[in-house]
This record gives sequence, C-alpha cells and structure tokens, in this order.
Amino acid sequence: MPAWKALPSFLRDAHQSLVDTGNASGGEVVRLGLGVSSPYLVTNPDHVRQVLQDRSANYPRGDDTALWRSVRKLVGDGILAEGDSWLASRRILAPLFRRGRIDALVAPMAEAIEGATGRLDEAAATGSVVDIGTELSRLVCAAIMRAFFDSRVSVDDALRIMAAQEAIVTSMAPRLLAPFAPWWIPMPGDRRFHRSVQTIDNILLPVLRAAVREPGDGDDVLSTLARAQRDGQPLSERQMRDDLVSMVAVTTETSYVVLTWLWPVLANHPAVADRLYAEVDEVVGAGPVRAEHLSQLTYTQMVLDELLRLYPAGWIVPRRAMASDLLGGVRIEQGATVIVSPYATQRMTAYWGTTAESFDPERFAPGSAEADKSRRHAYFPFGLGMHRCLGEHLFNVEALLIVATLVSKYRFALTDPTVPAPRVAASLRPRQRVELTLSHREHSVASRSR
Repeated sequence: MPAWKALPSFLRDAHQSLVDTGNASGGEVVRLGLGVSSPYLVTNPDHVRQVLQDRSANYPRGDDTALWRSVRKLVGDGILAEGDSWLASRRILAPLFRRGRIDALVAPMAEAIEGATGRLDEAAATGSVVDIGTELSRLVCAAIMRAFFDSRVSVDDALRIMAAQEAIVTSMAPRLLAPFAPWWIPMPGDRRFHRSVQTIDNILLPVLRAAVREPGDGDDVLSTLARAQRDGQPLSERQMRDDLVSMVAVTTETSYVVLTWLWPVLANHPAVADRLYAEVDEVVGAGPVRAEHLSQLTYTQMVLDELLRLYPAGWIVPRRAMASDLLGGVRIEQGATVIVSPYATQRMTAYWGTTAESFDPERFAPGSAEADKSRRHAYFPFGLGMHRCLGEHLFNVEALLIVATLVSKYRFALTDPTVPAPRVAASLRPRQRVELTLSHREHSVASRSR
C-alpha cells in the first residue's frame, strides 16, 4: 500500500491533517508518509476498537514511539506502563477512582472550588483581565488535591506541579513533529523538559518519603500507595512516584485544558450559552453547587461531552505492532507504528455527519442517534479497553462542579472571541491564552432542589 504524502500538511497543521486524511480515506487504514517515518493511521471506530481493546495485547504503547519515549521519561513505569507493573498499579489505584468513592468526595470538592473563586471575585469587581486557563488550573488543584494527597501538598505546590506539566507537554512538540529523531540527538525543548521533571520530583519525592514513614489511615491516593508498600505489595519508591505523577498529570490535564476551550466556544454559540445558563440558574440558582444538583445538570453534561468530542486532551495515541496483523484488510507488519487519534475520528463526517466539526451538544441528548453512535467507539476521549482512563468519572464530577460554580457566579466577555486553533503538544491545548473579563451575576431564580 503506498504511503500518503502527509508530511507538508502535517507540519502545517498536524491536527487538521489527521482529520483531512481520515475523511479522504473514508476511514480506511492508511499509511502516512512523514519523511523517514511511515505510521499507519487508524480512524474507523471498528478498527480503533481492535487496536485499543480486542487486540490490545498486540498493540502496546511502545517505548520507542516519539510520544511514549517522552512520556516515559516523565512517568516511568506504573499505571501508564504495560505488563506486570501496570497490573500492580491498576489493582491498587482502580478502587480509589470507583464511582462510589468519587461521589463521596463531591461535597468537599464543591466547597474547595467555591473557596478558590476568591481571585475571580476580585477580578470581577475590578474588571481585570484574567487568563482563564491559569484560573482553571487553580480550581482544579483545589478540587482534587485532597483526593490525591490529603493535606500533604499545598495548592501553591500543586500549581507548581501543573506549571511544570505545562512546560513538559509543550516542550515535547519538536519530537512529536520529528518522530524519527533518536532521543540522544538534542532538540529544542529538551532542557526545559528535564528541568520540569526535576521540579516535580523535588516537590513530590519528599512528600512521598514522609508518607511511607507514616502512611496514616487516609483514603487519598498517596496514603493508599504508602500503606500498600508497608503491607507487602511489590511497590518501589520509583513506581509509587510514577503512579502519582501519572494520575496527577492525567486528571489535571484533562480537566483544566478541556475546560479552557469552553469559554470561546460559548462566545461563538450564544444559543448554547443561554441554555447552559438557564439550566444552571434553574438547578443551582445562586449556589453553592451541591451533590444533588449534578444529576440534574443534563444539558451541562451534554455540553461537556461535546467539548470532549471536539477537544479531547489525548489527541493522538501511538501504538506499536508486536506481531504482523491484518487490520481493515491492510497488512500491518511487525514493529510498525499505528496511530489512533480521538481528535480525528471524533471530527470525521463518516461518523458524525456533515456538521462533524460544528459544536452541537444535541448529539449527546439522551437517546439520540448520535449518542448511540458514540457507544460504537466513534467517541473515545478517555480511551478504550483495559487502559481506559481511571479518572473518567472524576473528570465528569469535577467539570460539572467547576462549570456550574462559574456559571452561577459570573458572566464572561472574551478579549478575543475567536476559538483558538490547537497547538502541537503532548496533549491538546489552545495555541494562545484565553483571556476574558468577568462580571458578577444577580439571581432571581430559585434552584430546583430548594
């Protein structure tokens, strides 16, 4: 099969290039000509399911792909690894992210989010311009740091971790655009990458060692890992560190980066914004948001689902074929790189219609045809199969709490209402900052549950 000469368009706009290639191929497996690298692009939902779920053993992450080489230097072995180390971490961490346990954290998370809006109150009073991505990172830290560290890591240190993560995922761009380059060849961003990894270790390792000495009886992730080691689980300090870094990175990245896109999207879809505000007014009123509100925020959840469709944090997922395989009638040779892209599949007209790249929450209305289609693997922002993200329910709870809190308190006006293009990085993020001004809201609508 000849390779598609994709390098020029990939370098110009990597994200749209994958969507265009998927549309042009009609979802067939195609080989991308990226210079000396020629990976296979897999966009058909049935083929995606085979790679990520049905035949996942044949398609591991592969340490020598450009993305996973870099990611592994940050997160090492553990919950984002393969094999025995992944299984050991999964057995310990999975119970901590079950629906019942996350739901029990809703009240303290809601309280923490409400308490962290003080800076936004000041900005609304003065009319100051705020970088909403930065403010969202503060809200995310306030919401989930207890779940991970109890009170062992301060919000300021958590923000330093998130700033380091930001530097890491953006510094990886040159290697994503040149996947054939060996790691030993210096590239732009490498020094920033290593400095940022060291920053994270300088914060987390002393906290981890203190927890191992005195695990306590908390139900946070750190205490649970420390007790597991004390009770004889085969967890080294390195693996515990890797698990902490992995889970913090995955859960915080998805939350604050995805929610950053929401405000320019709402500015460009006033009917969606009006309906979102109306639902929050009816359910939450002036606030605060409570646990019983979440199940009533149906339209808000639809908006979040559509946001994840168009702006999935994990936009590209490379895999390495352990053995030759036949995928969609195309022979995949042993050792070949296979690329799965939620960003591409979730924007393709074959699966989402002619309005595939338009923002329309009605796709996820309960019982709709589009909602049915999402269950057929055309929608997989959290992955599929045994490596599906543990933090999926945490994101949904946290995102509902943050959006409902902000919408109940403020109106937003963007300094530039243009929906930003994505930039090349390890996870999807806007090419430029999203800046806006806020104003306080006055309420006359009582919430549904009062």
